[in-house]
Amino acid sequence: QVQLVESGGGLVQAGGSLRLSCAASGMIFSFYAMGWYRQAPGKQRELVAAISRRGSTNYADSVKGRFTISRDNAKNTVYLQMNSLKPEDSAVYYCNTDYPGDTWGQGTQVTVSS
Repeated sequence: QVQLVESGGGLVQAGGSLRLSCAASGMIFSFYAMGWYRQAPGKQRELVAAISRRGSTNYADSVKGRFTISRDNAKNTVYLQMNSLKPEDSAVYYCNTDYPGDTWGQGTQVTVSS
């Protein structure tokens, strides 16, 4: 059974940084693409960044140049480095995989104060 566990969220002032982690288990991590999503209150969940199994990345326009997704296949972990945070980045952040099925973790709250 695939499990995804996000961590690293918190409260930060605008302009600050956070690093999110997502530990995966129950799958051969290196075989699958990974992504970070976020959902703010009253809004739909949106893709923030994704990384292929080979390390190719893509980002939402709203975070390009500020966020960096990376993966460590030896640790079965995907990261999201978030710099120059803005209040509009406040949301619950989730990771996801293209492993068959629709598995989500519990998410980690990011709150950016102005």
